[in-house]
Amino acid sequence: MNFSRVLLFVFACLVAACSVSAAPEPRWKVFKKIEKMGRNIRDGVIKAGPAIEVLGQAKAIGK
Repeated sequence: MNFSRVLLFVFACLVAACSVSAAPEPRWKVFKKIEKMGRNIRDGVIKAGPAIEVLGQAKAIGK
């Protein structure tokens, strides 16, 4: 008797889990995160370029 109730409960949970469908996460989302990180690094280097150039000129003047 108890075994049949447990089996019925497990079956009901399995049916409930299979009937609910969440939106699947696309596989390329990981690659988009990597691409975004690379883009941020590239933009940071481009923005820091003039500041590094000024520091290099100041260092050359100081010598």
